Amino acid sequence: MKMLNLFIVSDSIGETGELVAKAAVSQFRPGLQHTKLKRFTHIDSLDHIKEITELAKEQNAIILYTLVQTNMRDALLEYCKAYELDSVDLIGPVINLLESNLDEKPFEEPGLVRKLDEDYFKKIEAIEFAVKYDDGRDPRGLLQADIVLIGVSRTSKTPLSQYLAHKRYKVANVPLVPEVEPPEELFLVDPAKCFGLVITPEKLNSIRKERLIAIGLNDDASYARIERINEEITHFEKVVKKIGCTVIDVTNRAVEETANLVINHIQQK
Repeated sequence: MKMLNLFIVSDSIGETGELVAKAAVSQFRPGLQHTKLKRFTHIDSLDHIKEITELAKEQNAIILYTLVQTNMRDALLEYCKAYELDSVDLIGPVINLLESNLDEKPFEEPGLVRKLDEDYFKKIEAIEFAVKYDDGRDPRGLLQADIVLIGVSRTSKTPLSQYLAHKRYKVANVPLVPEVEPPEELFLVDPAKCFGLVITPEKLNSIRKERLIAIGLNDDASYARIERINEEITHFEKVVKKIGCTVIDVTNRAVEETANLVINHIQQK
């Protein structure tokens, strides 16, 4: 059986090119017997292109390439013609087709798809983290979090946690109530990444009344009374003073606005 020699040339890790090569070769020789497949990865200069094509000439290799930069593709094609090498551009025609249909210029940045995948998985990880460590369920998460949110009930801790998680921040939040001592881990958190969420008693009174009505309860329960709310806010103020963290008034702010304040503060620090 004739020996097949394939060079996979890529400006990233060459995974796409290798998968295509194996898929094609498997139609002729399952198991890739009598096939030599070599990856040339992170190719970023014309000198590399020249060296690879010279080697391919010596070894009578076929070149399959995934290069996103036009000048690199053009150079490889010219060398292949000069050395009479068989080659296949696996990504250039698709990029050209999309450029024509979208009427946009491609970024021509190697490895973008891998970066997008990593970004996606970081987001999923952050979302799962926010769910796991929501509402003080497990104080161990406080020391692993990028951001810690504290506040009395109904100060948007959970929706803010989820919004920040979509920005790839790992967020834990803890509700503060006078009858329950905050977890010890809270006082070990770096104050720079801890944020107290405060709201006016009047606004909180209105929100809590609406909440009680929504779940079918009487709106004059202790939970919604101004006296109880003031007691909780006093307790909140004692805790944030002890921690030394930043306090954000969320009274008339949308979750997105509060999130921007938190992110700006984190980035400045």
